[in-house]
Amino acid sequence: MLTFLKAQASSLMASATDFGITIIAVNLFGLWYLAASIIGTISGGVVNFLVNRKWVFQSRSKELKWQVFRYIIVWAGNLAIVTAGVFIFTHFFNLNYVLAKVVSSVLTGISYNYIMQRQFIFTS
Repeated sequence: MLTFLKAQASSLMASATDFGITIIAVNLFGLWYLAASIIGTISGGVVNFLVNRKWVFQSRSKELKWQVFRYIIVWAGNLAIVTAGVFIFTHFFNLNYVLAKVVSSVLTGISYNYIMQRQFIFTS
């Protein structure tokens, strides 16, 4: 249970990075919301990997390159799911891009990310 709670804290840190970069990219730099969302998701993914490896799962594996490789595979799935969700909720349901990203990210986080990280990336 402690690992799950730590993973949620890590997810919040990654989400803060993701959303901050997304919002800044749209509002300050005028990027298209979907491009900004992709940049934010990638940035949050980097933060998430680093925090999860060291603190959440306390990975002692010397195989960093294989963890990075597996993480990229999983995160590519995350990126595709979140990006599709943001597009669908924004384009077809007229939700604000931030709300669309929140909904997509939460659904993906509880149904995909933790399970894949625990079982596929940070195995002991």
